[in-house]
Amino acid sequence: MGLALGLILLVICLAASVAFGSADIDLATVYDALTAFDQSTDHLIIRTVRLPRALIGIIVGAALGIAGAIMQGLTRNPLASPDILGVSAGAALAVVAAIFYLGPISPTATTWFAFIGAGAAAVIVYSLGSLGRSGLNPIKLTIAGAALNALLSSLTTGILIFNQRTLEEVRFWLAGSLSGRDSSTLLQVLPYISIGLIFALVMSRQLTTLTLGEDVAQGLGQPTAWVKLAAAVMVVLLAGSSVALAGPIGFVGLVVPHLVRFGVGVDYRWVLPYSGIGGAILLSIADVSARLLIQHQELPVGVMTTLIGAPFFVYIAQWKIK
Repeated sequence: MGLALGLILLVICLAASVAFGSADIDLATVYDALTAFDQSTDHLIIRTVRLPRALIGIIVGAALGIAGAIMQGLTRNPLASPDILGVSAGAALAVVAAIFYLGPISPTATTWFAFIGAGAAAVIVYSLGSLGRSGLNPIKLTIAGAALNALLSSLTTGILIFNQRTLEEVRFWLAGSLSGRDSSTLLQVLPYISIGLIFALVMSRQLTTLTLGEDVAQGLGQPTAWVKLAAAVMVVLLAGSSVALAGPIGFVGLVVPHLVRFGVGVDYRWVLPYSGIGGAILLSIADVSARLLIQHQELPVGVMTTLIGAPFFVYIAQWKIK
């Protein structure tokens, strides 16, 4: 029942994302554009601009929501998410560095560089958080992630300062934006993000067991090392694909899994699908708000998710970390 209601709300968000913007288009015209395309201006806007953008928002939101839920379960850290622990920053740095050295690159190349950056950042932050005799714990992991995130963001800024061409190419994307993305970009990244989403849902039972503790999971016969490795690969696929499509959008992966667990508990067979739907809804609402908040001016969607997520981050940091 809850999933059905979530899907209905998601369809409403999809319709709103296609209909609302700098030029509002009524829903009847949206329906006609999808069922009886006549190459009029409104129909072209819907088919070539609005619909691909709305679908990208849904897919990226779902990927970030599920990636955040996996990271929180994998690390048992309530502050874990791709943006907080530096995974998104690593992907963004790799893409910016590639554009700086190679010039404009294809969406497929962008995706692979994002994977490399996200994977390297994940390995580094996990290694830093595991240093010391006490091993890995949520506070050390959060501190390591914040430090790495700051370092990678500074390196990205440094590259952009020294190269105006690169800055012009990625300025809006770097703030987190769905603008300017078309269906061809989506189709080139979709296979990778689909693999991440499907295998994440398949692994939901193993992730639930892992959240009980590594000793308990091993006692139940679970190969914890392989589960952790597979979960990390899924996070890299989801976070890297999201950055390649829409830039480093923050806080979706942090906020949504907490709201979901408040409603459905800690069973990842429910947490993951609800996080996917919740992330898609949140990013769709943020994107529509970014278009409508200031007249004749569009904000990057990453600004809207930060306005929503930053207070939530303070709440989680104050009350959940012990």
